[in-house]
Amino acid sequence: MELTLDDDVVRAGYEARERFYDSRGYGKVRNGDIDLAPVEAAHLLYRGDIESIDGMDFRAFLGSAAVSEVDFAVYKDLRDRGFYLTPAREGWVDDAAGADFVVYPRGKGPWDNEVAYRVRVIGERDTVDATALGDCVLAVVDEESEVTYLDTDRRDVTGTSDAAVPTTEGELLAERVVCWEPPAELYDQAFYGQQLGDDGAVQLSLVEAAYLAQEGLLTVDGGADAVVGRGREVEGDRFDRRLAVYAALRASGVAPKTGFKFGADFRTYANVESAENLGHSELLVRVLPADHRFEPRDLALDVRLAHGVRKTMVFALTADGGDGSGDSGNSNDLEWIAVERLTP
Repeated sequence: MELTLDDDVVRAGYEARERFYDSRGYGKVRNGDIDLAPVEAAHLLYRGDIESIDGMDFRAFLGSAAVSEVDFAVYKDLRDRGFYLTPAREGWVDDAAGADFVVYPRGKGPWDNEVAYRVRVIGERDTVDATALGDCVLAVVDEESEVTYLDTDRRDVTGTSDAAVPTTEGELLAERVVCWEPPAELYDQAFYGQQLGDDGAVQLSLVEAAYLAQEGLLTVDGGADAVVGRGREVEGDRFDRRLAVYAALRASGVAPKTGFKFGADFRTYANVESAENLGHSELLVRVLPADHRFEPRDLALDVRLAHGVRKTMVFALTADGGDGSGDSGNSNDLEWIAVERLTP
């Protein structure tokens, strides 16, 4: 069987179509023959289904510029798992959404119009734009050619934690606000702050205090501007990003609390009835500017940690990049991307 490399396509004839496309979903039909993407042809060489392409065996072909060894590692792994998949090349598949491979459900192929995953491939030393995630599976190939799959999904973050809070007074200290005589609802029902002791006083983080002050529910000397200004003094632009996310979470019925001990900005509670009967927090939220680029190692670490404490890792991307110019209460300026480990 004669196969030839023509630019970035391996040309094969009618016999190859019967053997490889009709029975196993390799390639794309063209005028009765099939075209193979180089990674598909490399896999056929690896399996011994074909002997050479333009005189190149598997070793020579994989070492050429025609095929990426990172793409090959993912293609082989998914084939080994029993999937048919198609390289997401222009004119080969519809709605690839920036993916490298379109993977079909087990038992299905490119002729069935069903998609299980859209997979984007990167090496462990590559970086990936945060905004490129949310509608694909990220396949990360490490230096030993093992593949880690991360499912990324855009989602809405909502809950029913919406207890009403009367207005209260607070005192702005160095990095927090203390409400010496707060209404019981502040902590007990709405789960703001942390009780100082048995006397009922509640300390608020700066982001909690800034939100309450902007909502007209907390009075302090200097007003909301004083709290926001203090937050910017201690955190810089990051404070504006965190405040925007905090406000959006509260507006969506979710109670955020610090996620420091988990290495995140917030942990969240979707259905708070009282501080005494508090359920398990569901999400870890890390706040990032929309132009953030992930290092795969850091991304995998965040996801692994969240999974280990039975939570889902969510990244909140702030549209204004954290310069403070956005409306901190406008959830339309935010994008939520959940990332979890996946075993295809």
